[in-house]
Parts: sequence; C-alpha cells; structure tokens
Amino acid sequence: MATFKLRKPVDPHVLLLEVTKSERISPNVVRVTLGGDGLDRFTPLGFDQWFRLFLPRPGQDTLKLPTRTSGMLWYAQYLATAKPKRPYVRNYTVRAYRPDGLDVDFVVHVDADGHSGPASAFALAANPGDQAGLLDQGVGYNPRAEHDWTLLVADETGLPAVAGVCESLPEDAKGVAIVEVPTSEDRQDFRVPPGVDLRWVARDGDDGVPGRLALAALRAAQLPAGSVYAYLVGESALVTGGRRHLVEERNVPKNNIDFIGYWRHGHAAM
Repeated sequence: MATFKLRKPVDPHVLLLEVTKSERISPNVVRVTLGGDGLDRFTPLGFDQWFRLFLPRPGQDTLKLPTRTSGMLWYAQYLATAKPKRPYVRNYTVRAYRPDGLDVDFVVHVDADGHSGPASAFALAANPGDQAGLLDQGVGYNPRAEHDWTLLVADETGLPAVAGVCESLPEDAKGVAIVEVPTSEDRQDFRVPPGVDLRWVARDGDDGVPGRLALAALRAAQLPAGSVYAYLVGESALVTGGRRHLVEERNVPKNNIDFIGYWRHGHAAM
C-alpha cells in the first residue's frame, strides 16, 4: 500500500545476479550480497531504493526471468510462465551498494516446525554462486512539501529504508527516526546526520504484533516544532495507525505524510 507516486528508476533492467556472500549479522537478520556481471547495469539512487527480487523455487537450476521492465509487461510475462518454472518474487530495499556488490537484508522467520517462507529460506541457505534476479523499482522516499524536519518510523522490515534515507540526507538535516527491531542485538550502525535523533525500540521477548511498540513510541514521543515530512514504512497497522495519529492528534497535513505497508501481520505473501 502506497499513497503517493514513487520516484521511478533510471533505465531499469532485469538483472541476473549471483550470491557472493551471506552472513547472519544479527539474531534475526541475514545479509546477502549479490554481484556478478549483471550488477554493472544497476543505477544506484540512494535513499530507500527498492526492487523486485526473483528467487528460485526448489529444484530450479536456472532462473527464468521476464525480459520486460514495465510494471504491466514484466508481470504479464511472469504469469505466462508455468508455475513450476516461475520464480518467487518479493520486494526488498537496497541496504548498501558498491560497484562489486549489493547488500540485501533479510528478516528471517522460522516457525516452531522449522518452516520458513521462500525469502527466508533463500537467505538462510544462500551460497556463493546461487542465482537471483533483480528489477529496480525506484525510490519511495519522495517529499513534495516544504518541511523543517523529517520523521521516519519503521519496524524491522523498514530498517533498510530508514538506514538508506538517513545515509542519503544532507549533513544539516533535522529529524527523528523511530525503528522497532525484534531484539536489542538487531540494532544496526549506519550514518545518521547529527540533527537526526535515532530512537530504537526493541521487542526483546514481547510477542505482540511487530510495529505495535514503534506506534506506541510515536504516540508518546516529544517531537520537534515546525513543519514535518513524515515517512512511515513497515507492517500495515503501524503505518496506517501512525498516519492517523499524525493527522488527527498532531494536526500534520496529509500531504506531508507518505506511508507504505510492506506487509500485513497474519497474511502470507503470494
């Protein structure tokens, strides 16, 4: 769910990449680095640049990727592919880019029976040489209203977006970033402008819906004066609840708020 027009990618291509490295960087996050010759055609934009990630199904030796890049055409090609040969598709954010590697952070989930979704399974089993496809989709962070400071709110799935935005903001930027993570050990180090107050909220054993504590922190927060541009990303209830709070209780104009629901608790991705 998005409530605004995203910034489009620059000259996007469907890229065939391969895993060059995989490591668990915290209790609930595995970082997979993708590289290969295809990465030469990727145009980094900073901020929360996001992409479609094509992952192999079990038993697939090679990926059958679409060749078209527009939203309607690549998806039509994808649906025309027989399901046993059709890769899984998920949306992810660039965590970091270098000419020789693009980092993707996977929040990994394994249930009591040892089962996990396709993306978690890929990250947990990734080995150098494993294939993945990528189609750049542009940037979500897109302020269009004059503002004095920036508000970022996210759960762990939005952490790469918050990190990318903070690393791309100018040195004199002012703001507040509220990020919820599963445990205190899942906090990450990244460049934050001196005027941006990064506030971590850790569930640390709280079994509630992810995003609930971040929303509570937003409601209780002392926030700067002046006009704000707010960007909320993560679980659906967090971003819709955060927007409602800002509009109804803090009198923030709707045009100064953008939000994207990455996922919905209790609903599996297609």
